[in-house]
Amino acid sequence: MSKELLGALDVLETEKGIAKSVVIDALEAALVSAYKRNYDQAQNVEVEFDQKKGNIHVFAVKKVVDQVYDSRLEVGLDEALAINKGYELGDDIKFEVTPKNFGRIAAQTAKQVILQRVREAERNIIFDQYSQYENEIVTGEVERQDSRFVYVSLGKVEAVMGRQDQMPNETYRIHDRIKVYVTRVENATKGPQVFVSRTHADLLKRLFEEEVPEIYDGTVEIMAIAREAGDRAKVAVRSNNPDIDPVGTSVGPRGQRVQTIVNELGGENMDIVEWTEDEAKFIANALNPAEVLDVIFDPNNERACEVIVPDYQLSLAIGKRGQNARLAAKLTGYKIDIKSESEASAIMEADQETTADETETPADENATAASDQEAPVADSEAAATDVTSSDAPDDTSDDDSTTAE
Repeated sequence: MSKELLGALDVLETEKGIAKSVVIDALEAALVSAYKRNYDQAQNVEVEFDQKKGNIHVFAVKKVVDQVYDSRLEVGLDEALAINKGYELGDDIKFEVTPKNFGRIAAQTAKQVILQRVREAERNIIFDQYSQYENEIVTGEVERQDSRFVYVSLGKVEAVMGRQDQMPNETYRIHDRIKVYVTRVENATKGPQVFVSRTHADLLKRLFEEEVPEIYDGTVEIMAIAREAGDRAKVAVRSNNPDIDPVGTSVGPRGQRVQTIVNELGGENMDIVEWTEDEAKFIANALNPAEVLDVIFDPNNERACEVIVPDYQLSLAIGKRGQNARLAAKLTGYKIDIKSESEASAIMEADQETTADETETPADENATAASDQEAPVADSEAAATDVTSSDAPDDTSDDDSTTAE
């Protein structure tokens, strides 16, 4: 057993990278528990492993005292001095208590400890290896699929790809080799768990870095990505070199660079637009391929704007099921309201008429007020006329009376 154990420890250290000292420490601790469990002992014991010969010894540790109350834990001073005259009160003495059949128990315990350490070491190695690939692209092979996940072999570990991370336009078959984006790596109790995705926006970024050297070295920079996986994506790029066209560089000669990415993603359409600090121009670029006549920002909402497009390009600007406008809004971070040129003109004319009506209203109110002020004068004149007509009969009667006389 001793030679086999030493050989196993050497193999672990060479092939698995598990230090021999780590296994021996774990083995000694496990043997202490095994001794107490199998021999129903409660005393303080230690296990020593001879790294040269591979022998295992069990020692009971007892404290030197004047009066012994528990012989399993204590030893009298006289007995200690009989062993060695150098012992004093409070010293610890080791007594070997290795059972004759302890070799069998030790072998079983060593096997369990070694297997456990191997599993732990493999988990740690895999975790350390794949945690370095987090947020990166790796190539894997489809192994199997169930109702929740597609399982992708990455070599020493099996990664999982959830339904939300699967491309809606793709069918995954066993042994298919696919590029996936590592979203996270978890060191779970059952072992390292790697999660991958085909729909993550950063997958597109990494693919462009692989295909476009200028993006990889930072000459051309990807500023924003808006993606509806499997259907369409918009990528905003800018150049850190004024002599390099960021859009043309990303597309490549005759579209070869971007076409490689499109093929990798199962025909997902790509719109590559130029990013600029001029937000109005960037919004216009984001609505490509539609032509934009004007961008009007909302004074009440700093992240909202109204975009005017020619009448014949309204449907193109909005896109199928609103996709073009939706992706442009996601790319720019603005809420975009798209209007045709004629609709915007009609709204402007209606606003002008409303403004004109509001301007005329004060004049009408003044005229009404003036007429109200003149009314009392007319009423007073009418009153004067009535008074005059009422006086006339009196004068006439006087005249008649005078004539009768």
